[in-house]
Amino acid sequence: MKAILLLTGLLVFTNCSFARDTAYLSVTQQLLKIDELDQRYRNQINGIETKYGRNSNEMQTLYKQMQLADSANQLQVVAILDTYGWLGVKEIGEQANTTLFMVIQHAGKAMQEKYLPIMRAAVKNGKAKARSLALLEDRVAIQQGRMQNYGSQVFFNSGTNQYFVLPLDDPDNVDERRAAVGLQPLAGYLSAWNLKWDAAQYKKDLPLFIAECKKIIPACCSKY
Repeated sequence: MKAILLLTGLLVFTNCSFARDTAYLSVTQQLLKIDELDQRYRNQINGIETKYGRNSNEMQTLYKQMQLADSANQLQVVAILDTYGWLGVKEIGEQANTTLFMVIQHAGKAMQEKYLPIMRAAVKNGKAKARSLALLEDRVAIQQGRMQNYGSQVFFNSGTNQYFVLPLDDPDNVDERRAAVGLQPLAGYLSAWNLKWDAAQYKKDLPLFIAECKKIIPACCSKY
């Protein structure tokens, strides 16, 4: 009798575990498809830019396709978040969880501001990554007229034909802030754009960077 009871208990436990693992299966699959669409056109940027040029018709077409894909993705992600809240890795897996952030990061200012507090809460609850939140915090800060904290937002200066770090607060201690949220040192991050990080030089160049930022984002640094 004891053996039968033990076996029955094991079956119940297994079935509950299976139900928990598959409860968000359809949402996970949906998010993985969204992720593929989110990256489809972004993965073509470097190749098309190299072949046809930054200001080519081919690049403009690619950006239009990307915007349409982003709009479709945002509608789906808003529906998911408004229905289930921020789903964690345990519920939908690593990639699908990251997709929630990526779609918001690629959205407009209004959507980013709406879901930023929700993502902050998700990080506290262990359902979102602090390093992802840092990128969203930076993007929202720049658009709201504040300086970024982590140096994640980089922009291309067509006049100098070079990339530059959008206005960054307290450059001397940026790596401490990045380390606290699990981001690599800024020098390593900026190497992707062939930029060398020098906090002292950055502080000297900051007025120029603010002026450049204002050309693309009129509100840039308006709160300083």
